[in-house]
Amino acid sequence: MINDVFIKRMPPMSTPASYRLGNVVITRITEQLFSMPLAKLLPDAAGVRFPAGMNAQTPIEMSVHSWLIDSPQGRILIDTATGNGKNRPFSPLFHQLSSPWMENLKQTGIQPDDIDYVLHTHLHTDHVGWNTLWDGEKWRPAFTNATWVCSQSELNFVSSPAAAARKMVFDDSISPIVESGRLVTVADSLTEFLPGILFYPTPGHSVGHMSIAVETTEGTAIFCGDLMHTPLQVSHHALNSVFCKDSLQANQSRKWFLNFAAERQATVFTSHFSASSVGRVTGTEEGFVWEFER
Repeated sequence: MINDVFIKRMPPMSTPASYRLGNVVITRITEQLFSMPLAKLLPDAAGVRFPAGMNAQTPIEMSVHSWLIDSPQGRILIDTATGNGKNRPFSPLFHQLSSPWMENLKQTGIQPDDIDYVLHTHLHTDHVGWNTLWDGEKWRPAFTNATWVCSQSELNFVSSPAAAARKMVFDDSISPIVESGRLVTVADSLTEFLPGILFYPTPGHSVGHMSIAVETTEGTAIFCGDLMHTPLQVSHHALNSVFCKDSLQANQSRKWFLNFAAERQATVFTSHFSASSVGRVTGTEEGFVWEFER
């Protein structure tokens, strides 16, 4: 078990940081911060040369958050973090949270009913939780006017007996959306769901993991989901995290993504990097380099 290595911090409500790319504004909606020793996060890192001062016990700072996109296609959420009051006995990091995520969303001037689309990179615990709210009797969709989108294979897996150990996640955060009739799925192939909004299959972390690109008037914004948990996986792209389901696929997807981001000079929006969580990838003769945006 790895639960005992997490150290979490619930940040206070704050004004979310925003980034403008031409005709699109993208804002981080933070839920919580946490850290994990390098050797636990990247179990294959033994023997890898890291920057001076880093060792196996160096805490890797990470974040759990969503991305709000204000675009010509509508107001869009990329993933919905963990959610409050969700029963997650398998992980103290996610169990029965009381976070300021919803207040942080409202700080942007956006109300839940203003959301047009919720796009999921995948359907893990810390990416689906704010899909629903408890109304006193049952879990109901949190965004009453939204359409939800995920990959068909991801939905198939989380609703199958193979995912029985985390069935409560499906029951309280995904099933109510399915039952509402507002969940749309995409195939495991390049799909342009809306003009300029594309799903790219990047499996490995999960069965149907997707990276999501948004084409703006000033270049490409791309959301990597859980392809990477730390910038160390940019400079050492062969390193998988402890959370990867299929190591070979995850490595192949990460390498594809880094090439794509570098060639497009895309702005990369990550799901778990600390600091701004936003940056760019540059390709060099030695590999790839990550640089944070402020």
